[in-house]
Parts: sequence; C-alpha cells; structure tokens
Amino acid sequence: MSRPRPEPVQVVKQRRDAALAALVASVPYARFLNITFDRRGDELTAQLNFDHKLIGNPFLPAIHGGVTAAFLEMTAVMTLTWANLWERIESGSLDVEELAAGKLPRQPKTIDFTVDYLRSGLPRDAYARATVSRSGRRYASVHVAAWQDHRDKLFAQATGHFLMPQEAATQSSTSPEFVADAAPGDKA
Repeated sequence: MSRPRPEPVQVVKQRRDAALAALVASVPYARFLNITFDRRGDELTAQLNFDHKLIGNPFLPAIHGGVTAAFLEMTAVMTLTWANLWERIESGSLDVEELAAGKLPRQPKTIDFTVDYLRSGLPRDAYARATVSRSGRRYASVHVAAWQDHRDKLFAQATGHFLMPQEAATQSSTSPEFVADAAPGDKA
C-alpha cells in the first residue's frame, strides 16, 4: 500500500496565506487601521503600520489609546479564529476560494476585554502576538502583548474572554440562545 504523495510546499503556503488574507480582509476596521498579519506556521504576528491618523496626543506624540485597544482586540480575535481554523486549513477541507468569495466562518464575539497601557505608543510601527490560554466549545480566554522596538519592552497588553461561534450542525433554530445571536435574514 503506497502513501498519497504530499502536496508541494508552495501549494500549502498559498492555501494558508489566502485563508489568512481573506480573514483579515473581512474586517473593515483592520483595513482602516492598516493592521497586517505575518504568519509563521500556526503563529500570527500582527503589525499596526504607523500612520499620522493614529496619533491621539500630538504633543507627545502618542498612538491613541482606542487604536491600541482595537489593535490588541483585533490581534486576539484573528489569532483565536486562526487557531480554530488551522486543522481545517491543513486538511484542505476549508475551501480558500469560498473564503475569498466572502463565505467566512463566524468569528468569536468579545465578552470582555481588559487593556493595560504600560507606556505611550510611539509614532512608529507596533507589533502584537496573542496566546490562547483556553479555548473550549463555548468560551475562550486570550492574552495579547504589544511592543514596538523590543519584544521585551511592552507598551500594552490585554486579556480577553470570547464567546466562541457554534458550528451550524449543532445549532438549533428553536434555541433562544441562537435566535438572539442571528442577524436579520440569517437562517439558523
């Protein structure tokens, strides 16, 4: 019995990159803030590309606190979504063309998000990585750390708790939990 021939590395890399690009493109606020993601295997590093519109205090100058919080939350959500999709991306069961066409899986919803501002964000690019502390069927906990010049010198960090999206096969249209969650026009 012979094994199936493995896919070429370029095909696997293209599938992973296309899936990540579709996820990031699905969030208009990430595009507005110019947040990009660098993928190394299953690990994501977010980059907040500096722009003068991000400055909140022009006298320091410092990145606006709301921009910092949004950057951290976006990093947490994308990392959590990526971690949950990783097996489907690797197996090839996730159709990248469907992702690119806008048929995206639901993303986790924020329950709470606590940001610690450790120092002012300087007018330059910022980077962040999230660590999924716990991820279950219904709930996930994520920690995010952001830095600019040196990874050991954080300028902000956050902890968030998220409600995980339920698989369509396990959802019941009669369950009030999912009816309230559905958008108008959505079918349960």
